[in-house]
Amino acid sequence: MTAGTLVSIAETWYVGYLGIMPLAGMALVFPLVMLQQMLSAGSMGGGIASAVSRALGANDLAKANALVLHAALIALAIGLFFTVLFAVLGEVIFSAMGGKGEALEQCLAYAQIVFLGSACVWLTNAFAAIIRGSGNMRVPSKVLLVTSLVQVVLSGLLGLGWGPVPSFGMAGIASGLLFAFTGSTLYLFFYLRSEDSKLKISFTTRLSRELFMDILKVGVMSSISSLQTVATIVVLTTLMASFGPEVLAGYGVGTRLEFLLVPITFAFGVACLPMVGMALGAKMVVRAKRVAWTGALMASVLVGLIGLVVTLWPSLWSHMFTANENVLNTAGQYFHWVGPCYGFFALGLCLYFASQGAGKLLGTVLAGTVRLVMVIVGGIWLTQNNGSIDQMFALIALGMVSFGVLTALAVWKTKWGD
Repeated sequence: MTAGTLVSIAETWYVGYLGIMPLAGMALVFPLVMLQQMLSAGSMGGGIASAVSRALGANDLAKANALVLHAALIALAIGLFFTVLFAVLGEVIFSAMGGKGEALEQCLAYAQIVFLGSACVWLTNAFAAIIRGSGNMRVPSKVLLVTSLVQVVLSGLLGLGWGPVPSFGMAGIASGLLFAFTGSTLYLFFYLRSEDSKLKISFTTRLSRELFMDILKVGVMSSISSLQTVATIVVLTTLMASFGPEVLAGYGVGTRLEFLLVPITFAFGVACLPMVGMALGAKMVVRAKRVAWTGALMASVLVGLIGLVVTLWPSLWSHMFTANENVLNTAGQYFHWVGPCYGFFALGLCLYFASQGAGKLLGTVLAGTVRLVMVIVGGIWLTQNNGSIDQMFALIALGMVSFGVLTALAVWKTKWGD
C-alpha cells in the first residue's frame, strides 16, 4: 500500500512538472481514476475476499474454489464497461465536472489512455482479493509492489521523456498504469493456475447464480459507499472549479493526499476483512469484533499523525508538485482545516472494510450518505452565498468527522453473525 501511495505522489510530481493546466486536468480526472481503484480493490474486491474467507472459515474449499471464476467474470465485465463508458462519454462527464479549455484537453489526454486498461485494473484487484481472502497477503503484496514500481518508471519515462524516448505528456503518464496492470493481470492469472496457489481458477467450473450473488451482495453495497466517497470529491471539485484553475490545482494537490490515505487505511482494512470473515464463518463473533476495532484504531492513529504533520508543515507535501504561490496557499488552507480530521476518516474507512467481512454494511453506507448530503447541501449554499474557500474546506472537515463517528456508532450497534 505504501508503494501504491508512492505511485500517486510520483504521478502528481510528473504532472506538476508539465504545468498548471495539466495539474488542473488531473484534479478533474483523478477522482474517477480513484473511483475505479476503490470499486475494484475495495468494494467488489471486498465482496470477493469476504465470500472466499467466509467459505474457508466454514471449511468449504470447493465453494471457495468455485468463487474464483465467478469473481473473474464479474471483474472482466465491469472493467470493459468502464472502458466503453469513458471512450464514449468521457468529454461529457469531465465537462459536466467543470472542465473546459486546456484543462479539459489535458484531462482527456490522460483519461483516454488510463481507462483503456480498466479490465486489467479490475482483474488484477479481483485476483489479489481472491488470494488475500485465502489468508495469503504475501503474493498480492509482492505483485502490487512490483506493479507500482513499474508504473512509476514507465509513467516518468513516457510522460516526461528521457534520452531517445520523447515526452508524451499526460498520455505517457497514463500509459504507465496501462502497461503495469496488464503485466500484473497476466502474472496473477498464471499464479491462480499454478500448484503454488491454495485456490485455483478453472474454466470448467459450473456457473451459479448463488455464487455470483454471494460476491455481489457485499460488493454492490460496498460500491454504494465508494460511489458516495468519490461523489463527495466530484461535487467539491466541480464547486472548486468556479474559483479558477489555480485554486482548482491547489485543491487537487490537497485532495491527492486524502486519496493517498485510502491505500494506507486499505492496508489495515484488507487485513481485518479476511480475519473477520473467517472468524464469523467459524462462529467466533467476539473475535471478529475485536479484530475490527483493533485495526480501525491502528489505522486512525497512523493516518491521524500524517494529518497532524501536513497541518503543521503543509509545504512538505505541496512543494513536491509546484512552486506557484497561489496553488501552494490553497493547498495550505486545505490542510489547515482538513488535516486534523484525517484520523476520523481512517477510523470510518477501516471499520467499513471490517464490515465487509461481516457482510453488514448498511450502517457504514448510511454514514457515507450523511457525509455526501452534508457536502452537497452545504457546498451549494456556500456557492450561492459567496462562501469563502476556508468555509468550503471547513465543510469538508466536518464531513470527515461525521463519517468517522457515525460509522463507529453503526459498527458498535450492529449485531454480527447469525
